Amino acid sequence: MFLSSSGRIEINTKRVYITFVCFFILIIVGCNKSNDKLNSNGKLKGTITISGAFALYPMVEKWKEEYNKVYPGVEINVSAGGTGKGIADVLSGMVNLGMVSREVNKSEVKLGAWSISLVKDAVVGIINSENPVIKEINKMGFRRSTLVKIFITGNFHTWGEAVGNPAMSNEMIEVYTRSDACGSADTWAKYLGKRQEDLLGLGVFGDPGVAKAIQNDKNGIGYTNLCFVYNPKTGRTNYHLTVIPLDINSNYLIDSDENFFANQDSMLAAIGKGVYPSPPGRELFFVSKGKPRNKLVIHFLNWILTDGQKFVKEAGFIPEKEEKIKNSLDILNGKY
Repeated sequence: MFLSSSGRIEINTKRVYITFVCFFILIIVGCNKSNDKLNSNGKLKGTITISGAFALYPMVEKWKEEYNKVYPGVEINVSAGGTGKGIADVLSGMVNLGMVSREVNKSEVKLGAWSISLVKDAVVGIINSENPVIKEINKMGFRRSTLVKIFITGNFHTWGEAVGNPAMSNEMIEVYTRSDACGSADTWAKYLGKRQEDLLGLGVFGDPGVAKAIQNDKNGIGYTNLCFVYNPKTGRTNYHLTVIPLDINSNYLIDSDENFFANQDSMLAAIGKGVYPSPPGRELFFVSKGKPRNKLVIHFLNWILTDGQKFVKEAGFIPEKEEKIKNSLDILNGKY
């Protein structure tokens, strides 16, 4: 700014612009540092933001609760909205971590997606416990080809047709699917040899929404994540929900080694041993944009992969194998 020959005050715009840019950069650098370091007395302090898959949400909430008992100065904000939202949020820089219930695809990797496996769970088919042919379904189960005719081709219209006896019930099958881009739909569709967009049914938002729709419709059929089916306190299925037994060997009978759907413990054991097919068994991930550099996020991930693993079974999930956990820790901490 200077006084011109005419007596007017004029501004050196170039100098003001440079000053503003420098000031803005200092603000950004300062903000990044404040969330990336320990505070003055050496205790962890800062904020971690997380969004994404409904499947991983209960597990992350449990980790948040236990982590805050040890590190109360860290604020962890977690919101569920589906895997698609988690990927979009983390790649746009809106959150530190995205909860993802499927493997990251090549196009997402090209955009900078970096993933780390945390735990295992599974997507299961569900029906109402008052289904008109529930006894027959529990006895014979459903083969994958039967589920294809319900969710993909729509060849089966009544519950009698679904169990191979049209005279048994003429009540119409009501199919429910996810309306949002999500890992559970992607996983269920892969089990049926297709993609999410190939799934038939009335679209419902979120895993809790699908579970509630089936609870309220005795003719309903859908799919959801384990944590929305079993009650963690009793280990039994929630009100009016039944997991569809899978006739894995296609002999039209649920054999003793296929009969693990009634309670949470036996279901988790079957997934852990690989008896329950994959998909719909699967891994759950955190995704960041590039390998994490934020020290607070790295500390949280290290805690999850060590101390946090003791809460996995309690929350109704399956721990990763020790070898994979060690490999993830090595990658996270830059050993290779």
